[in-house]
Amino acid sequence: MTRAVKCLVWDLDDTLWRGVVLEGDRAAPFPRAVETLRVLDERGILHAVASRGDERTALAHLESLGLRDLFTVVEIGWGAKSASVRRVAELLNLGLDSFAFVDNDPVERAEVVTALPAVRAYPAEDVGSLPGRPEFRPVTRTAESAQRRKLYQVEAGRRAAEQEHAGTAPEFLASLGLTMALRRATPGDLARAHELTVRTNQLNTTGRTFDEDELHGLSATPGHEVLVAELTDRFGPYGIIGLAVTEQDATTSTIKLLLTSCRVASRGAGAALIEQVVRRALAEGLRPMAEFVPTDVNRIMLVTLRFSGFEVEREEGNGLLLAHRGEPVSRSGHIRVLTDAVH
Repeated sequence: MTRAVKCLVWDLDDTLWRGVVLEGDRAAPFPRAVETLRVLDERGILHAVASRGDERTALAHLESLGLRDLFTVVEIGWGAKSASVRRVAELLNLGLDSFAFVDNDPVERAEVVTALPAVRAYPAEDVGSLPGRPEFRPVTRTAESAQRRKLYQVEAGRRAAEQEHAGTAPEFLASLGLTMALRRATPGDLARAHELTVRTNQLNTTGRTFDEDELHGLSATPGHEVLVAELTDRFGPYGIIGLAVTEQDATTSTIKLLLTSCRVASRGAGAALIEQVVRRALAEGLRPMAEFVPTDVNRIMLVTLRFSGFEVEREEGNGLLLAHRGEPVSRSGHIRVLTDAVH
């Protein structure tokens, strides 16, 4: 399966536009590049910049072209472009294997892929064909896809507020007024729920992907439950950021899949979602269990499960079956959880 691109990182001079702005060129944008920018943005693929030059000059030119707002992160300077791409990945909290890089210079492309082998690189002359490639065609498109850039730009505002905050990190989290709404998935949620199973890799217990029909079937099958979690704070909504699929029998409630978006990794949303799923199971007199399948990137989810009170029961195939100790473990007091709609 082709790994989806979540962010395309652009060089500017002779890639997005013709010429070098620092040398006084008028630097009109390539029409095919602008079209690719807009098409991928509508699909929920983010754009960023990793380019050489003077930041003020390049930003002013982006603004004059009306393109600045399409870029979630801009890294412009004189250092290695691989370092810029790495900073973009850190700021967006996305794995490097979900990044692509486009540049007219083969030396620059080689520098990036040598330093960051997981990043895919494309020559500038191919930019017009990128929307047709499978890695740039999301399996599903949702209402949130078209809003993804704006959600990340709001997140940039949160980061700026955090940097300006004079207190500790826990104090900043407490100041956000985080609220999680947990509810059973409705038919209108299933496209986004499916998208999460495809896009979310790090904060994911098993890596299973369910399509909309499968999720609908599970929602309608006795002994199964599909829950979605939405998150908001004083800056605005994060959208649907979490999914939990559980299976119940006479004595146990087993998490078959639990995930939260990488965008909320620093907010403690994963722990909050696990806590609520555990509380629901205990309230029904069931023993909470969780399946976990290790991947190259999801060890953080195993750590979260362990800190939330789960212990390894036994190995099962290529994964683990974990059992909860039985007492609720609260690690998310800074998040107010609304569960009225679930009961």
